[in-house]
Amino acid sequence: MHIAIGADQGGFELKEKIVEYLAAHDHKVLDLGIHELKSVDYPDIAKSVARSVADGEAERGIIVCATGLGVSMAANKVRGIRAALCTDCYMARMAREHNDAQVLCLGGRVIGFGPALEIVGVFLTSEAQGGRHARRVRKIDALDERE
Repeated sequence: MHIAIGADQGGFELKEKIVEYLAAHDHKVLDLGIHELKSVDYPDIAKSVARSVADGEAERGIIVCATGLGVSMAANKVRGIRAALCTDCYMARMAREHNDAQVLCLGGRVIGFGPALEIVGVFLTSEAQGGRHARRVRKIDALDERE
């Protein structure tokens, strides 16, 4: 699977661990930065990752900031993107199965490397269930048109 990933300074260390994990699991990684520990504006990183998914350059995206909150808010502003902040494996599975989320958001300062990598694994191996959930996802997507 082709995965776009990015982080600000608050998520840099976790992003690096996730990139290693993805490579070890034979995923193609589009690393959109940062590539060294420096201060950046998280909306810029979130936009880059979300846009790469929306444009079809990547099948899924992962964005990390200090809490995951800022990047999830920013990524969800990109038309057609459903980004989910997940703090455990159940949330990751539901984000995929019920909400067909394409972008996973994580908090580098609020979750350890081990649990974060488990969440990534669940997010990438879970699939949308469709059915009644598809109807609800279409309603989420219709909100893009409202604005």
